[in-house]
Amino acid sequence: MRGPEQLGPYTLVQPAGVFPLGEDALALAAFVTLRPRQRVCDLGTGSGPLLLLAAGREPTVRLAGVERDPSAAQVARDNLRRNGLLGEIWTGDWGQAPFPAGSFDLVLSNPPYFAPGSGASGGPARMEEGPDALISLCRAAARLVRNGGRFALCARPERLAGLFAALGESGLEPKRLQFAAHSPAHPPFLALVEAVRQGRPGLAVLPVRYGTHP
Repeated sequence: MRGPEQLGPYTLVQPAGVFPLGEDALALAAFVTLRPRQRVCDLGTGSGPLLLLAAGREPTVRLAGVERDPSAAQVARDNLRRNGLLGEIWTGDWGQAPFPAGSFDLVLSNPPYFAPGSGASGGPARMEEGPDALISLCRAAARLVRNGGRFALCARPERLAGLFAALGESGLEPKRLQFAAHSPAHPPFLALVEAVRQGRPGLAVLPVRYGTHP
C-alpha cells in the first residue's frame, strides 16, 4: 500500500492494485474551470483523486464518479466517506452509466491515453483497450454533461488531432488547451483539454505548465 497523499484538506488513501496518483491528475484538477455548486462527474475515477481535488478547490460541488473496477470503485467510496464528502460512485463502463442525460455541469476524465499496441510507457493501465475507446469516452461525456457544460480531460500531445475529431463528432467544442512539460528545454508530455457541449468555435491556448512527469 502506498502512503496516503494529502490533497489540500483531504487525504487520499491508495491501496496496492489501484492506479496511483500522478502529475496528470494534479494538472487536470488545477486546469479545469470549476464553479460553486456544480455537479461534477469523473469518468474512470479510480481511487477518487480528482473528486477530492475538485472538492478541495470548491467545497460546494456535488460529486459523482464512474469506475469499472469494483475494487477501485470501493476505494473511491471509502475515500469520500473518510473525508466526510458525499458522492455517488457507480461501478461499470462509462458508456453505461445510469445517470440521466445532462445530469452534470462538468465531466472530468484522466483516461488511459496511449494508443492500443503503441508500445508507449505507462503499462496496461495507461493503454486504451480498443480503437473506439476515445470516441466512446467523448460520447459518454457528451451524454452526461448539460448543454453549455464542460468536459475536461488529459491526453497525449501527439493524439490531439484524434481527440479533437472525437470531441467534435460528439458535439463537444474544444475551448481551452494547455500543455505540460518537464521544462522549457523539453517537449510537452501532456495536453489538458476542456470542451463545451454545443459551444461556439474558438480555442484559447494557455501558457505551458512546467512540472514533473507522472
